[in-house]
Amino acid sequence: MNNWNPVQLNCIGSTTTEIIVWEQTGDWGEHLWRCIMGEKQIEFPVQITVRELAQRMEASPIQVIKVLMSNGVMANINQQIDFDTAAVVASELGFEAIPESAIEAPVAEETGHVPLWRELIDSEDPEKLIPRPPVVTILGHVDHGKTTLLDAIRHTNVASGEAGGITQHIGAYQVEHKGRVITFLDTPGHAAFTAMRARGAQGADIVILVVAADDGVMPQTREAIAHAKAARVPIIVALNKMDRPDANPDYVKRQLSENGLTPDEWDGDTIVVPVSAKQKKGLDDILEAILLVNDSLNIKANPQGKVFGTVIEAQVDKSRGVIATLLVQNGTLKTSDTLIAGDSCGKIRAMFSFVGKPVKSAAPSTPIQVLGVGTVPPAGELFQVVANEKEGRAIVAEREAEKSGGVEASSRTTLEQLFEKIQAGEMRELPLILKVDVQGSLEPIVNSLNDLSEGEIKINVIHAETGNISENDVMLASASHAILLGFNVTTDQAARNLAEQEGVSIRLYEIIYRMIEDIEKALKGMLEPEIREIQVGQAQVRQVFKIHKVGSIAGCRVISGELRRNAHIRVIRNGTMVFEGEVSSLKHEKDDVKEVRQGFECGVSLKGYNDIEEGDLLESYIIEKNS
Repeated sequence: MNNWNPVQLNCIGSTTTEIIVWEQTGDWGEHLWRCIMGEKQIEFPVQITVRELAQRMEASPIQVIKVLMSNGVMANINQQIDFDTAAVVASELGFEAIPESAIEAPVAEETGHVPLWRELIDSEDPEKLIPRPPVVTILGHVDHGKTTLLDAIRHTNVASGEAGGITQHIGAYQVEHKGRVITFLDTPGHAAFTAMRARGAQGADIVILVVAADDGVMPQTREAIAHAKAARVPIIVALNKMDRPDANPDYVKRQLSENGLTPDEWDGDTIVVPVSAKQKKGLDDILEAILLVNDSLNIKANPQGKVFGTVIEAQVDKSRGVIATLLVQNGTLKTSDTLIAGDSCGKIRAMFSFVGKPVKSAAPSTPIQVLGVGTVPPAGELFQVVANEKEGRAIVAEREAEKSGGVEASSRTTLEQLFEKIQAGEMRELPLILKVDVQGSLEPIVNSLNDLSEGEIKINVIHAETGNISENDVMLASASHAILLGFNVTTDQAARNLAEQEGVSIRLYEIIYRMIEDIEKALKGMLEPEIREIQVGQAQVRQVFKIHKVGSIAGCRVISGELRRNAHIRVIRNGTMVFEGEVSSLKHEKDDVKEVRQGFECGVSLKGYNDIEEGDLLESYIIEKNS
């Protein structure tokens, strides 16, 4: 009570005795909240859009639309409503509406990385932007019914009724609901959407998160949530397998709330739709939810503007050459257009719809298959149309020259670079991804990191999970421009290679306080030069020899790179690090050597460690400081 300010006390207007009783019973919180909310006044003009109304109340547009619908008013996010209607909505959300005198509407603050294609659309003439179909992808844990749900929607709602050609779908397809088109990215079975996120293309507007009602939130569910949030994409939850006798929707909803997805029926912002993909129940409800969220997002493009989009996937066909699946995001793609994507350039010879039908053009949000691209472009790459092949080849040549000159290496995201962006006002948060050895370490580390937030600069732990650092973690870090932090975990070679390729910084720690100190120093601009681990080789232990007065000698075969005597060594057993230290001796045949290369055998003894076992993996690495 002593910490309450005079405004709060005046608002309550109660005696000290009453306040003490409220504190003891827990009722005071709700009383104070209702009191304060009742005192909030907001000025509205005679006419106001739904979007502006939501912004002024700092509410979700979806929440505002739901209140309007409950009062018999059907309105989308850009629709004008009168003062009386706005006053009714405001009252239900705890505000008192008064006629506007002369104030400007507040601008909603946004944080996070904005995909390049969205920035390009924002640069178009606003008067030429028109609504386009939403692009939706479906994510979720394995066996929770993603593929079944996709197939159910696809076979019952295929646009144009061309269900017979559905077997020719090309990684994306369109459905029609109540006269409106929705584009789906067919992500199960390939890494197209992951690749988009990893390269910053992030082609989807909405994510459908499939969660099994009998299984609940699982590790891949949490990972999918992190991916969607990193991509700045709203989430609709499809609560699948409601036909199961052991379905427990309330339990799953509690789990979702714990992971930042509070259901709308619990006064949250997440639409949760019960479905049974197997029985094809709830499909129309999912599509309705997509259209509702779509109306709140103001999804637009300029069909007459610059032509660009995202590569979904590409492959080489023996008879037809390179076939690329593209998602047009702005402009209108036409046959005979010349396009470039990464290092690939070519003139379109033919285009086909998602059902394999030849077409001459493709508008925004349309998935299309094209022939004529010179080389296979990577999934997730942004493509654009240029005037002619000469201009295209010149741009590609310039990109190749930049690569050879090492320009791309400068794109590496480090703590130092993130601090510079924070200081320059380009970022208001420090995005982090955390991997730890055991569950018991997770909560205290996350809490310690969150406590470092200062003022407007926030620590944003995008994803926190147990286990070693994987390629999926690197992809998420790349998409969100985050730093990967590891505590008592290792990084496999594939993840290291991908991190180097994508410019992702990985920092490993064995002591918690050192991790916390580094992040704190990063926020204050006092971080020491980054220490970077470079793996130089791996060896497999084939046999272990016990030698009296010497200890254990590991008979190994080098399987990649080289083993170095002066390098650090790490012992990995069943995916877990069991020792980290130095090499005491390295022999090839009977000779002492400084290094042993891939394909050769050697004998290794480790300083202070004799518990090495057959099958162990030895990782040889060096430490570099980046100034």
